[in-house]
Amino acid sequence: MIRILHFSDVHVDTLLSAVPARDWLGKRLVGGLNHLLRRRARFGRSREKLTALAAFADAEAVDHAICTGDYTMLGTEVELAAALAAVEPLTRRPLGFATVAGNHDLYVPDTVAEGRFEKHFAKWLGDDLPDVTAGSGGISVQLAGAAGEVAVVAVTSARPNPLVWRSSGRVPDAQLEARGRVLDHPSVHERFTLVITHYAPRLWNGRPDSKLHGLENADALLDVLGGRERTALLFGHVHRRYAVRAAGVRPMLLGAGSATDEGREGAWLLDLERGGGRATPLAWRFDRWERDATAPVVDLD
Repeated sequence: MIRILHFSDVHVDTLLSAVPARDWLGKRLVGGLNHLLRRRARFGRSREKLTALAAFADAEAVDHAICTGDYTMLGTEVELAAALAAVEPLTRRPLGFATVAGNHDLYVPDTVAEGRFEKHFAKWLGDDLPDVTAGSGGISVQLAGAAGEVAVVAVTSARPNPLVWRSSGRVPDAQLEARGRVLDHPSVHERFTLVITHYAPRLWNGRPDSKLHGLENADALLDVLGGRERTALLFGHVHRRYAVRAAGVRPMLLGAGSATDEGREGAWLLDLERGGGRATPLAWRFDRWERDATAPVVDLD
């Protein structure tokens, strides 16, 4: 049995006065004003909540942790460095740490052009099956557990959105085309498989997100998963923790929500083995993390 912590959308609060002037062009200026006027109050305790989450992980003997992106607000070097320092205790799991970038981490094209996210989080973006994922357009695989219990398959869905009114995502076609090959490889197929990405293919009510905020090719992603057994899809982006099944799709969809958004905090604690497991909802209570007794434990198969 392997215990895994899934959290997301931590948006570590950072003093934006330290951001260089060259980074304040276009959408980032609008986003910065939005953060100062609306969002900063919601994430002012982000570091405190992450410190408490790391303490919870230590106390609960968490073996592996997964963050599905949105470490920052604007994807600047200053924010990425601060976010890395804040989540570093959570990365010290005995069996590793896996992550993907969120849309806020790739906020505008300069972040991608300069490889900012990769530079800061390179240590946790490795691939245990490079020969299998070659030509996949960016899919990576982590194999966790001495007994071959879990495979974590990271899929890109975030991208820069220079237009102020758009924050949608898309899984690259090359990754969709290679997904079946990667998931069917014996080293992955024989394990319980966690597919991780940033964008939610479905909301808590089973419906797609809006065109301007959601995953453009969500149906194509779900078609690849289809009737796969011993699989779950983990994501963030929507600041609400929930579990839902999509019509015609066997794997459970687990949205972690945001671990730090005031009044909306959430995360998942997964106990997995090859044949399945369970996902226990977590909640923030005043000054600590605990199992959420008001929400059901989710069976995974």
